[in-house]
Amino acid sequence: MKFFKIFVLVGTVSIIAYACGKKFLDKAPIGATDPSALANKNGVRGLLIGAYALLDGFGSNAGGYWASAGSNWVYGSVAGTESHKGSSAGDQPDAVPIENFTPQATNGYFQAKWAVVYDAISRCNDVIRTAALANDISATELSQILGQARALRAWYHMDAKKVWNKIPFVDETITYGANNYFLANTDDAWPKIEQDLTFAIANLPTHFGDPGRINKYAAEAILAKAYMFEGKYSSALPLLNDIINSDNYQLVANYHDNFNILTKNSSESILAAQSSVNDGSGGNNGNWGDVLNFPYGGSPGTCCGFNQPTQWFVDHFKTNAVTGLPDLDNFDATNVTNDMGKLSSQPFTPYAGTLDPRLDWTVGRRGIPYLDWGVNPGNDWVRAQTDGGPYSPIKNVYPNALESKYTDASFWSSGSTAMNTNLIRYADVLLWAAECETEVGSLSRATSLVNQVRTRAANPAGFVHTYINNANPQGGFTNIPAANYKIGNYSTFPDQATARKAVRYERLLELGMEGHRFFDLVRWGIAATEINRYLSKEKVTIPISYLATATFTANKNEYFPIPQTEIDKSNKKMVQNPGY
Repeated sequence: MKFFKIFVLVGTVSIIAYACGKKFLDKAPIGATDPSALANKNGVRGLLIGAYALLDGFGSNAGGYWASAGSNWVYGSVAGTESHKGSSAGDQPDAVPIENFTPQATNGYFQAKWAVVYDAISRCNDVIRTAALANDISATELSQILGQARALRAWYHMDAKKVWNKIPFVDETITYGANNYFLANTDDAWPKIEQDLTFAIANLPTHFGDPGRINKYAAEAILAKAYMFEGKYSSALPLLNDIINSDNYQLVANYHDNFNILTKNSSESILAAQSSVNDGSGGNNGNWGDVLNFPYGGSPGTCCGFNQPTQWFVDHFKTNAVTGLPDLDNFDATNVTNDMGKLSSQPFTPYAGTLDPRLDWTVGRRGIPYLDWGVNPGNDWVRAQTDGGPYSPIKNVYPNALESKYTDASFWSSGSTAMNTNLIRYADVLLWAAECETEVGSLSRATSLVNQVRTRAANPAGFVHTYINNANPQGGFTNIPAANYKIGNYSTFPDQATARKAVRYERLLELGMEGHRFFDLVRWGIAATEINRYLSKEKVTIPISYLATATFTANKNEYFPIPQTEIDKSNKKMVQNPGY
């Protein structure tokens, strides 16, 4: 089944609006539906669909749908050295302080993110409360519904915790009637997140017939992710091994199949926000969080030039011409050639050195085929190189051949698409397991797990290839690689330090531009070192004005400021993060 958004249904029954404050809650909600009216099988099922619906972050429009995107492209990739905000400096100005690490608690992006996350948590609690009133749900289905609702509740709380750290944990006992909705954010939320996921694992089946539902293994993956953030490697590894040994999941043959509408919900997809278009919803079920993240001008999506990859990120994909391995320490000593400052009419020769083939499925760069849209022309597809650099995103972009069928152009662009948002991929699980083995286990197995991911990337059938005819990009591809791709596997890591660097580097290569990097750098405790190194380089290679004085402040910028409006409405229960 498709998990379509049910705005009217959920909007009428979510009588506890946790993202709102006393002004909303000091009187009974007008026009709210009594939960008992939905206390039946179909009502509870509908509420559960509503809880799933916010995985993509498409809810409150305060600050724009992109501010709360389930992909976390702003908080994970823009803040995480992988991409620039892009477009022009004055477009989406609230994203600029996130990129240059000068955010304020009044920034509308944070309010938008908070509102959507806590609306999602509210929906999960609606499911749990209403299910308890239903008498036509079998014990088996009830346990599965509660397992899904609690897994989702844990996911949304974890999403908030990654961004703000100090968050209130809101469960189904917090209600308007109980007058207990003023909550502090000083207690650690991890134990309650773990409890929800432990319950989910015990009550969910290993398979569901419907794509997109959280099964036992998906719940294990979410709990493993929580443990990774807590540094509990010994607790995470058995969960990850259970997923690996289950045979439920495997890497797809071609890396790009993870970002192809036609192959979504594949054997590699463990958790994804589901999207669809042309389904009678007026585009509302499309992937709105990434609607800005397309090349600019008369290009795919027709708008808007955001989320442009950084030179720093691109340079990670250089490889040794003999071994096919990256330079873990000095990748930034030289740059992959770019067309910064060149018009599309001016000659340009792409980089001739060896590269990891995943680069051109992750970054649009001049001179390389861009799906079936044609050879990337460079500057003509960029709104302003001086504000975002010369590169374009690609993982969220649809092929030209699927225009209209899997896009919805009823709004101001074709960017509302049926592309799912990958939240946890099997490759993520393999690399988490490699990280655990590095920290508390076997370096040999850590090497093997990383090499599984690299072996898939080395499949020549999965490389970007040249067109048969550049003038007809939809006419097919040759067997000739579009660039000088070279990727090899590691010999057994000689020591923990080498393994740690290799695993962390591989996460960028494999999962880059998927909204993870900033949070990884923070949980590893290296954010200040890595981001300030990035800033010192990027200011020179891509001289964007608002990065000129940017610096990352340790013990402050690891987390973003809690929205001031939420603190003001908390009856002085919530406190601000340090430094804000």
